[in-house]
Amino acid sequence: MATRTRAERGYWPYLIPSAVLFTAVIVVPFVMNVATSFTRWSGVGTPTWIGTQNYVRLFADERFWTSFRNNVGLIVAMAIIPTVIGLVLAAALFDYIGKRFGPRTASALRAAYYLPQVLPVAVAGVVWGWMLHPTYGAVNQIFGLKVNWLGDPDFALATVMAVMVWFQLGYPVVIFMAGLQRADPALHEAAEIDGASWWRRFWHITIPQIRPEIFVVLLTCTIAALKVFGPIFVLTRGGPGNATMVPSYFSYLNFFQKANIGYGSAIATVLALIIVVVTSAFLFLQERKP
Repeated sequence: MATRTRAERGYWPYLIPSAVLFTAVIVVPFVMNVATSFTRWSGVGTPTWIGTQNYVRLFADERFWTSFRNNVGLIVAMAIIPTVIGLVLAAALFDYIGKRFGPRTASALRAAYYLPQVLPVAVAGVVWGWMLHPTYGAVNQIFGLKVNWLGDPDFALATVMAVMVWFQLGYPVVIFMAGLQRADPALHEAAEIDGASWWRRFWHITIPQIRPEIFVVLLTCTIAALKVFGPIFVLTRGGPGNATMVPSYFSYLNFFQKANIGYGSAIATVLALIIVVVTSAFLFLQERKP
């Protein structure tokens, strides 16, 4: 018993570097951000304590609420749609392509879907900006259109959402294909012998068996959508108007362009709290019995 206790205690020193790094990189900056959110500060000089004025202003700011409405659209584009399409594609690659054309073909297609995840966001954004340009863009040239995809408020958010579906799709495909490899093939074989169609096997056997992977994908993609910044910065800078404004970019504007550090900190704090609540809700739902 004493040997076991010493072994268990022996693991704690290995956690110290990670704990120190987490404290220095995550905890300390977050606490400083929360403290700054209760001040008026331009980034130079001494901050002035103003209490909850930044939060009162924030919740009355229509631009802030617009940014969160836009964020809901990006959650749909980065979490819900890729999860649904990724489930179908992963099942098709695993059950049909892999069995008919071999695992190498399925792996090649999986890698092709995942390729956008490997590309730097800046590079992908610049290329899409060229393709969607209203004058010489490939999209308008191919379809014979004259649409300002990123410059028209009626199209900008939907266009960014479409780009993000393309960018995000490969991640759930890879995760779901990994989950399908641990699924019990005997259940599929028994259902197929009983005459169940591919869709019925997919709905009643495949999805329940990879339920943990679905939760992981939905959680990570939802968090990525809530804090998305790079694609917005490269493609639209939150415009035209506020058509594609999101909280992370709204916070950035106040930090670096308006030099309103306290207000930007308040936006970042609210966004962080929302992410914590969403994460807690997902973990609670995942722990529930199906």
